[in-house]
Amino acid sequence: MGNLSPATRRSSPITGVILAGGLGRRMGRVDKGLRDLRGKPLVQWVIERFAPQVDELLINANQNLETYARFGYRVIPDAIDGFAGPLAGLQRGMAEARHDLIATVPCDSPFLPSDLVARLSSEREQHGADIAVAKTGDQPHPVFCLCRKSLLHGLTAFLSGGGRKIDAWYATLSVVEVLFDDEAAAFSNINTREELQSFETDAERG
Repeated sequence: MGNLSPATRRSSPITGVILAGGLGRRMGRVDKGLRDLRGKPLVQWVIERFAPQVDELLINANQNLETYARFGYRVIPDAIDGFAGPLAGLQRGMAEARHDLIATVPCDSPFLPSDLVARLSSEREQHGADIAVAKTGDQPHPVFCLCRKSLLHGLTAFLSGGGRKIDAWYATLSVVEVLFDDEAAAFSNINTREELQSFETDAERG
């Protein structure tokens, strides 16, 4: 299961990081990535869409590490204690990545675009940006991003200074926002039990 076959040939290989390191506060403090949707864990949905787009896949998790490891990919917990948020997961991913480009997605967006990485990569390269961020309408989605590993030193300094918000960090960088208005529904995420049930009900209705 750990062998990756990128769907799109790129000039540079990419490490993908699934961000599953949160506490799931709005889900009742349960591990969101392991909650079932339509018979399989949310993180499995994400793996099936994301893994073919990258050359290496890592899962950032801070609990249930052995369970996550059963999906066949290396599991990396935050280097910072206290469930410090997605930037802490990105930092650990940068530190562990074999490749110079890192793409991230959250564990709670099971229908993410199958061309996400290709489009982020193309726009980042075209604009010579440090980071490419997905956007729908007026809403950026900073956890869906592609960035350079060389940003690790600056990110570590930002986190060490108490910074935690992704948009505050990437506001200091060269950023290109990539429009996905044609696939807006693909960025639907599941934060609560009610949202999870809504997706289940939609499936039952066909």
